[in-house]
Amino acid sequence: MKKISSVFVLLLLSSATMAQKALNVISIKETERIERTLSADDMQGRRTFTPGIEKAANFIASEFEKTGLQKWNNGNTYLQSFSMVRTKALSQKILVNGVELDAKKAIIVSPAKSLMADNNAGYELVSITSKMNFPTEARKALGAKKNTIVLVDTAHASMFGRFAQMRSQLYSTQPNVIMLLVDKAPSSFSVELTQELTEMPLSNVVGIIPGKSKANEYVIFSGHYDHLGINSKKMENNDSIYNGANDDAAGTTAMIMLAKYFKKLNNNERTLVFAAFTAEEIGGFGATYFSKQFDPAQVMAMFNIEMIGTESKWGKNSAYITGFEKTNMGEILQNNLKGTDFTFHPDPYPTQQLFYRSDNATLARLGVPAHTISTSKMDSEPNYHKASDEIGTLDMQNMAAIIRAIALSSKGIVSGKETPSRVDVSALR
Repeated sequence: MKKISSVFVLLLLSSATMAQKALNVISIKETERIERTLSADDMQGRRTFTPGIEKAANFIASEFEKTGLQKWNNGNTYLQSFSMVRTKALSQKILVNGVELDAKKAIIVSPAKSLMADNNAGYELVSITSKMNFPTEARKALGAKKNTIVLVDTAHASMFGRFAQMRSQLYSTQPNVIMLLVDKAPSSFSVELTQELTEMPLSNVVGIIPGKSKANEYVIFSGHYDHLGINSKKMENNDSIYNGANDDAAGTTAMIMLAKYFKKLNNNERTLVFAAFTAEEIGGFGATYFSKQFDPAQVMAMFNIEMIGTESKWGKNSAYITGFEKTNMGEILQNNLKGTDFTFHPDPYPTQQLFYRSDNATLARLGVPAHTISTSKMDSEPNYHKASDEIGTLDMQNMAAIIRAIALSSKGIVSGKETPSRVDVSALR
């Protein structure tokens, strides 16, 4: 009996030693190396469709290779490639109740060179009323599987214009979606459009650590690696490069560091997926495409990490989880941090609808406990979407501490011993 007890104690000590060695992988020095590389000037702000983002993708892939991750879909590359279409309207005419509608009051998303549609074309009808959340409902409409006409109440006029970019970049296989800004449902409408199409290749970067006993259950760690690029028309202190150190080189760095940690630990029962998403800043296209590659029922949890380079409103050793109240995932994470000085808080900015605005949203709408972890003070972040978002503004020590906290807090989910509750899809707006 004493021999058995001794062996058990030795196994526990060995396990604890291995866990500590793995945690030491998440060092401040290594975290800073990756962050500094991703946010360097030679990445040119990592804007979608530029050489800068291709360079960033190659760097992330090289880190996956060095770490020893499996390639996406057992292929020969870490790049999860897909195509979008950039459109340029050549002619457009929209009639509502026989009266021509101002072009600024319409958003037409179509991968066709020419489009003719009217109220007899069999389009599915969707309304976004004045009391609905326009960004949420608009993104939901864009994910439709059928040709859709969306009637948007004029109460959303100010937000409607900001979504104009939706018409110029889209998936090559998506159905037609026509959004009209109207004060009431029209009795008739007609749309005529001709446009120029340019196919644009994009790539997420995805690496895998296969699970052992629960290989068909997935846990996703992610961040978006694109940013705003170079804006020579809006110089800030003679700087035109929007480096995106916090947004979201920080989240991408965290994802890479977690890959290194779990590969070192090498005891995950569930399959771990590490993803760097493209095209978040122009509409979340990378995450949306990625999400469609999975059966939502097989995704047990998603840790999306965005802007963790600065202190949260509570100071160091803290972060918040968007949609905290929608599943018990936050409670699970916090319980696994007992004995540490780190705290996960609910999202303190509920009016900003952050749960619906980041790359977790597509899977969350399908019931997956998919949340974003962040520290960004959304009411007072001084460098958000500015050229001043550089590595010198980040707290690398605190950032490494946050990554370690995510690593420790996720252990029960990664091991398959804990499974968060699902998002109640019926309750989502």
